[in-house]
Amino acid sequence: MSDHPTMYIKNRLYWVLLAAGALVMLFGFYAVHMMEHQGHIITGMNNQIVWGIPHVFAIFMIVSASGVLNVASIGSVFGKIIYKARAPLASLLSIAMLAGGLTVLMLDLGRPDRIIVAATNFNPTSLFAWNVVLYSGMFSLVIVYLWTMMEQRMNPYSKTAGIAVFAWRFILTTGTGLIFAFLPARQAYGSAMLPPMFIVLSFAWGLAVFHVVQTSIYAWNEKWLDPAILQRKKNLLGIFVIGSLYMVATYHLTNLYFSHQIGFERFILKDGGVYPSLFWWGYVLLGNVIPLFLIYMPGLGKSKCVMAASMMIIIGAFSLLYVFIIGGQAYPLNIFPGYEVSSTFGDGKIAQYQPSLYEFLLGFGGLAVAFMITTVSVRVLNFMPQDKPYIAD
Repeated sequence: MSDHPTMYIKNRLYWVLLAAGALVMLFGFYAVHMMEHQGHIITGMNNQIVWGIPHVFAIFMIVSASGVLNVASIGSVFGKIIYKARAPLASLLSIAMLAGGLTVLMLDLGRPDRIIVAATNFNPTSLFAWNVVLYSGMFSLVIVYLWTMMEQRMNPYSKTAGIAVFAWRFILTTGTGLIFAFLPARQAYGSAMLPPMFIVLSFAWGLAVFHVVQTSIYAWNEKWLDPAILQRKKNLLGIFVIGSLYMVATYHLTNLYFSHQIGFERFILKDGGVYPSLFWWGYVLLGNVIPLFLIYMPGLGKSKCVMAASMMIIIGAFSLLYVFIIGGQAYPLNIFPGYEVSSTFGDGKIAQYQPSLYEFLLGFGGLAVAFMITTVSVRVLNFMPQDKPYIAD
């Protein structure tokens, strides 16, 4: 009988969480309503910076949706049992975060109804058009993958579906990187390093998101992850963080090798005001150095430390994307190398950007969509990892 008060409190808290998530979604739709009726003039976006805070949220969720599937791939494709037990939850998170990210992208169009034009008039020379195929293909394959894992008679096809998802998520993340790499009007993005960089970043961000969600589910059910499993996961997370930091460093070092990119690198890394601060303090220190300290320092690496490290990695991801997406647009295009360019339109000047409340509301609304899908699905279906959790004494 002593469990009944606890269950009652948990049920009440569950509905409170759902109400909070629904309220954040409502604020997000309110922001969309205001942006559609008054125009993007109420945001901080302008003719130079057309991708703002909503795109930082959207790209994070889309890249993480791909990376979180790495947990499932390690289990289904490479046969690691402890990861295979987590494949259903990883697949659910992938669907939820992809849905949240695409919701933000679609609603930030200004005219969301025009998505029908993109869907019915395919332009094979546009990466944005190809993304319609990549995203819908990702949804379809992950749903089939979940079916093969959760329906016993479909279990023999699970590995085949896992391999298909494994390949598709690489293609999807490559496409995300190529969106930026193929933009000729922004010299900050023109690099072949971007697709592999986004792939490696997705590993770290996806695993960090997965660990935060899994730890929260275990805490809700008053269970603790087996220390041996935690040890393997936190070591893998550390390797991914090191790899992502290496790729970002290589990207900037590659830019520094070319003389026409030195001005941009000085702007991002030294002279750009908020952008160098976010890069060095937000991404490098908070998003990489401190998490690695929490993961590998002797005496640390416990569950709370790994949870803190995962949350810092997520904050670092937002910092990097803000610098990359918005800072890359703020720096002027060098149209005539060796000459100083100016015009009444603002050519040759650093673009100014001040994000508005509406942009944040839309971004958090997308996160709320992912939260609602995950919370309801975990409650209705059995997405708890199927290994035997460690019960603390």
